[in-house]
Amino acid sequence: MTGARTGHAGTLDPFATGLLVLLSGRATKLGQRLVGLDKRYLTEIDLTRRTSTGDPEGDVVESHAPPGEDELGELLERLRGEIELPIPATSAVKIDGERAYKLARRGVDVEMPVRRSMVHALEVIAYSGETVTLDIHVSSGTYIRSLAIALDGHCATLRRTEVGPFSVADAVAPETFTAARLLSEPCVLKRVEAARARPGV
Repeated sequence: MTGARTGHAGTLDPFATGLLVLLSGRATKLGQRLVGLDKRYLTEIDLTRRTSTGDPEGDVVESHAPPGEDELGELLERLRGEIELPIPATSAVKIDGERAYKLARRGVDVEMPVRRSMVHALEVIAYSGETVTLDIHVSSGTYIRSLAIALDGHCATLRRTEVGPFSVADAVAPETFTAARLLSEPCVLKRVEAARARPGV
């Protein structure tokens, strides 16, 4: 967008929307300083269907009645704090040197490793009985699809709203971006260091 070398500080799933932190020019060397920042997401989870990918792009593998409100509350409580969940099969992690999603596309069944994550906050924003919308603040590397699968459902929508100190509310759409909106390196570093100094960020 600026004509300079450009990188990013973490991809989004193809079906997801929201914040993507881009680094341009000399700032691309700051990428490692942004590794490990917490993330925040808004997701609507379909509680009546499981899919092969944990998101709307996969095939429906099971349909069932949703959990009752009390049962859902118990399930959500188990997903707060430090948790361990299997990484989705359609992820970019490597299994024996090959990306898991490539194995999944070929129909190769593998046992996915478990990842430990910290769910700092998990709040119900809306609940219809068949769907629940959650505002989730998690440690870096957490798969929101894994949380949806743990609820016996799938992510119908997923929007990343924060990466560390950076918020989608302050972001600029690609079509309206100008170089004047770039943050300076000192500003980025100041925000990142302040975020790391706060618990759960």
